[in-house]
Amino acid sequence: MAMVPLSSPLFAWPKVYHGKSGIRVSCFSNSTSEPIEARKPKVFDNLFLSLFRNKMVQETGWDSEKPGYQGLIEVAHRLTVTQDNSKTRDASVRILKSLFPPLLLELYRMLIAPIHSGKFAALMVARVTALSCQWLMGPCTVNSVHLPNGSSLMSGVFVEKCKYLEESKCVGVCINTCKLPTQTFFKDHMGVPLLMEPNFTDYSCQFKFGILPPQQEVDDALKEPCLEICPSSVRRNEMNHNMDAHKCPKA
Repeated sequence: MAMVPLSSPLFAWPKVYHGKSGIRVSCFSNSTSEPIEARKPKVFDNLFLSLFRNKMVQETGWDSEKPGYQGLIEVAHRLTVTQDNSKTRDASVRILKSLFPPLLLELYRMLIAPIHSGKFAALMVARVTALSCQWLMGPCTVNSVHLPNGSSLMSGVFVEKCKYLEESKCVGVCINTCKLPTQTFFKDHMGVPLLMEPNFTDYSCQFKFGILPPQQEVDDALKEPCLEICPSSVRRNEMNHNMDAHKCPKA
């Protein structure tokens, strides 16, 4: 059976444009960055937030009195500070798995992930991530990433300013409830390698689907100091005067 080349329009994810007559979809693009212009009605964002928060509450056994996104952030902090980092990461992977029907993940890993050496699956999850997770991360675009073999692929997602990081104000929350468990989830349960590169200066984040992350011992993101806006960092710095006082204890 003849294989369809990845450059074919069949592999281009539909672009959605809003106009007076409704919605127009285009499947053709040669750009190295694709703005995700389509936005779901706010009701769907609220449903996704409520579902994600409820799954997190089930893991922590605790819920915040605050409504909406601020309450979600408080639950994320609770998930981080009440147990060691390894248990927080394992819990976060369970939360991500619980958002999908088990059979769907298994079928995707077995049937979709192997196509074109994983490139098709990487293209697909990049676009789905950009379309479905803006309620959590904020505005983002699908962009091109360089693969280890020297080629490039539109399997990246660039988050302009991650709302989850900005609101949590914590490197540890980012690392242990987002970056590391998300990388593990996509690789182990969907068969798609993922490298996430959060920028703790401007709060942007680059997703690179199809690329394996480095070992944790050499991952620079895990060596980041506490954010200046972290509510605990000033107090901790006042109490400690050694070189490790600035490193986030939960990273």
